[in-house]
Amino acid sequence: MIMGAMMETRTKVWLTEDGKHIIGAGKVNLLKVIDEERSLSKACKKLGISYKHAWLILKKMNERVDHEVVYTVRGGKDQGTFLTEYGKQLIDEYEASRTYIDETVGDDTSWENISFKLSARNKLLGRVVKVEKGDIVSKVKIEVDPAILTSIVTAEAVDRLDVKEGDELFAIIKSTEVMLAKPSRMPEESGDE
Repeated sequence: MIMGAMMETRTKVWLTEDGKHIIGAGKVNLLKVIDEERSLSKACKKLGISYKHAWLILKKMNERVDHEVVYTVRGGKDQGTFLTEYGKQLIDEYEASRTYIDETVGDDTSWENISFKLSARNKLLGRVVKVEKGDIVSKVKIEVDPAILTSIVTAEAVDRLDVKEGDELFAIIKSTEVMLAKPSRMPEESGDE
């Protein structure tokens, strides 16, 4: 405690692909309210944002994932704005990642809690013990003695690296990210932090 203040750990979670931000808490909230209201304009009113701003957010998200996340039905009693299956999957993947991160932060076996000192440039060699593939993101569990490290990466990255159980991988830890590289494909050191 600092000067009697109660401090707690907070984290932010967002899904990215090839370094491009796809969805975080704000966009998930927008999609959920659209799903509840079945209307983009009603969702905007409820959230206190402009229709144009929300529309631009959705347009940018569609472009980055190369999929529609909402669709609109005009006219008739069934008119409105609705989530696509892909939009629903994005919410599910985000929430699963959010839950996983929240559980990890409170886990007594996390790196921080077992006093394992790490620097921004650590490359830890480990063996893949489990691959949980999702439609959008995947979890890769790597045994790095004395613990199991989990990297949440895009499903495309798992396919591109051809990651499977038993593979030797480097867990490259930089800031709050854990990247993966096969020993024969080690990324070059870069000067950026």
